[in-house]
Amino acid sequence: MDSPRPSPPPPLEGDERLITIVITAGWAVALAGVLIAYGSIPQHDRWWLWTCVTGVVLGFFGLWYVPRLQRSRALAAERRTARLAGPAAQVGPAGQVPPEKDSKTVSSSETPGRSTRS
Repeated sequence: MDSPRPSPPPPLEGDERLITIVITAGWAVALAGVLIAYGSIPQHDRWWLWTCVTGVVLGFFGLWYVPRLQRSRALAAERRTARLAGPAAQVGPAGQVPPEKDSKTVSSSETPGRSTRS
């Protein structure tokens, strides 16, 4: 008889900025190595230069983009939380409360094999 498996540990959070910096630095080192040995690299293998340049450029793009992505996701989560908290938490400009959505339609993904009409 098998004993029950323990629940898996929660996923670890990584420091995206540090990871991106380390990988970008690796591409920069590779680019320096390719530039140093450029004269001895055969003509058909010189595409490595552009691979390294692309890695460095994408690394800098990641350093610029990832913080913006995280901020936008945090704002979306705050809006979602406020929306789920109810209409009392959603007061718009001039104190207007948005109307409640009173739809009786059920998603077909919630009831497979059945019509969405009530």
